Amino acid sequence: MTESLPVPVDVKLMNMMASVLFVVFALLIAGSLAAWVSQHPVFSVRAIAVTGEVTHSNAVTLRANVASQLNGTFFTMDLARAQQAFEALPWVRKAVVRREFPNRLKVVLQEHKAFAYWGQEGDSRLINNFGEVFEANVEEVEQADLPRLNGPEGHGAAVLTMYQTLQPLFEGMDMVMEQLELSGRGGWRVRLDSGATFELGGGTAAEVLERTQRFLKTLTQVTSRYGRAPEALESADLRHEDGYAIRLRGVTTGAVGGQKK
Repeated sequence: MTESLPVPVDVKLMNMMASVLFVVFALLIAGSLAAWVSQHPVFSVRAIAVTGEVTHSNAVTLRANVASQLNGTFFTMDLARAQQAFEALPWVRKAVVRREFPNRLKVVLQEHKAFAYWGQEGDSRLINNFGEVFEANVEEVEQADLPRLNGPEGHGAAVLTMYQTLQPLFEGMDMVMEQLELSGRGGWRVRLDSGATFELGGGTAAEVLERTQRFLKTLTQVTSRYGRAPEALESADLRHEDGYAIRLRGVTTGAVGGQKK
């Protein structure tokens, strides 16, 4: 029987080197091919399909406004950057951007739902039902009777929650909240569509709610003492320790209780 001779070390090294070179060469070829394919004009993004909520935006206009900010081909385009470009447009809250082979983008939009105006009178900002403040053309708002909310930056959600908490209380008295404002010092102020204003004071949401409930429960009884209905109310100050002060048309009352909050 013929015994196989051991392979010399130099031959082993040559074989290993040949294998390594082959792998490197294959990787270079694959990389070059991938780069060529990714840059080939056939894979340039030629269409952007926009679907979802486009009530306030025209799909054609959306594509035109964003197209100049999109760089790269189907394979190289930064989808996160494309998403940011769409979400920077007015009324767009969320955008989901996907590739569709070989040269299309599909964009699904979610719009802001305007819940109220935000800021001072004349401000162009709005707040949605998530408590997010956004910029938009207020002339495009379908409902002309939206309330106005205001507060320090970053407090949109808190102001929205307080409005949703207080609104049913005032509605129960046939009163319409037109404005709710949170001051920089933490005090709440309400204005009705009748022009009447309410200083609700500060503290926790539970404390503000308790003062408002107590006030509204006794309002009719108090105004009747002066021969007036609640509709005659001009202002109310709930910032007193054990009571409140009100002003009625033609009647001025004193404060009940001690110090203001």
